Amino acid sequence: MIRSLVCAAALLAVAACGGSNPDLDQTGPRPDLPDIRETLLPPMKIAKPVGWGDRVPTVPTGYTVTALATDLRIPRQMLILPNGDILVAEGRGGGAPKLRPKDVIAGVIKKKGNTQVEGGDRITLLRDANNDGRPEVRTVFIDNLNAPYGLAFVDGYLYVANQDELVRFPYRDGQTRITAPPERVTRLPAELNHHWTKALTASADGQTLYVGIGSNSNVGERGMAVEEERAVVWAVDRITGARRTVATGIRNPTALAIEPTTSALWAVVNERDEIGPQLVPDYLTSVREGAFYGWPYSYWGQNLDPRVRPQKPELVARAVVPDYALGSHVAALGLSFARDGGFGGRFTEGAFVGQHGSWNRQDLSGYKVVWVPFSGGQPAGEPIDFVTGFLTDDGRARGRPVGVVFDPARRILLVADDLSNTVWRVAPAGANATGGSVAAPAR
Repeated sequence: MIRSLVCAAALLAVAACGGSNPDLDQTGPRPDLPDIRETLLPPMKIAKPVGWGDRVPTVPTGYTVTALATDLRIPRQMLILPNGDILVAEGRGGGAPKLRPKDVIAGVIKKKGNTQVEGGDRITLLRDANNDGRPEVRTVFIDNLNAPYGLAFVDGYLYVANQDELVRFPYRDGQTRITAPPERVTRLPAELNHHWTKALTASADGQTLYVGIGSNSNVGERGMAVEEERAVVWAVDRITGARRTVATGIRNPTALAIEPTTSALWAVVNERDEIGPQLVPDYLTSVREGAFYGWPYSYWGQNLDPRVRPQKPELVARAVVPDYALGSHVAALGLSFARDGGFGGRFTEGAFVGQHGSWNRQDLSGYKVVWVPFSGGQPAGEPIDFVTGFLTDDGRARGRPVGVVFDPARRILLVADDLSNTVWRVAPAGANATGGSVAAPAR
């Protein structure tokens, strides 16, 4: 036992050695990519939880933020039903066995930055009919699920991506509880579930369900046999359950959304670890039919990852470059596009991205919601911090954002915070929102 602790301490000392270069610009279509810095362990540092107390997140001048719901059980992704009711998927999955000493150490460190609340394995419904930020109804909508994550609603059915299968439930407008058993649409890859989250969205015409399935390892260290139909995006026929693979080599697509002006599918993706605090940038990208995004053989297009053996140069030769870098290890988990003019001004066309925050670099990155401006259906400008304050000045975490959803009917943004187990509501100040001034939103 003592020997194990000594070894762990030595490994942590190695992990604490590397810093980041603040002069690198790692956002946008052409991020700075430094040389590989492979180490026995990646530099590791987690923001230890401290709680919000009487504080709330920080939003731009002219907006207000309030807690729509607290005391949830690990809120992840959200969905707004046609009548305005809000669904919140709660839970925690995974359970892949530890393969290396690094996995053990990383698990200990990451656990320190997580909530100690047990996952709910449920979906909670919130009804705020008068849009004042104080729900009149809060109820367990569906329970006894298996680490639910992705949600979609099409033509009278609620679709739920559990960690092992895609299921659906019949829904009646205004319903506050579903007790009907789930109907399986298709099984989802669940062996090991190193990356357990299954992202979900429906196509613009509602005929196809897209499912994001993460890899079973960092860079294939468990062998490629367990990576069959991992690091992919599926297209599933919502009626028959028939599926096909849309894109491959997309390491961990944690959230999917349809861009409203082009109806194209987009994803936020978490990239690999252990080759430096500034490699590899997580990214936002359109999901192109038949595209290969490099994992595990290359990153950001055709930059080779030397750790993978054997290499596959024929695959690397056709690896595509993602559309937009978000920064290394920000852990993007949320994606929602503004619709119908968004908040207006500079927040008219673009995407909100929830960044859960890093654990594998000494200078913390992420821990915020950013706005990526778009023009004509494509990213067009630098990211703008939209919801911050999740970190204290001394690097402790009040919260960690996951899913985000923009409601164009009510002009609000909702942010799931799975550390404080809160759903935050952001709205223009004075627009039937609680608290804040009556100033116009920043333009």
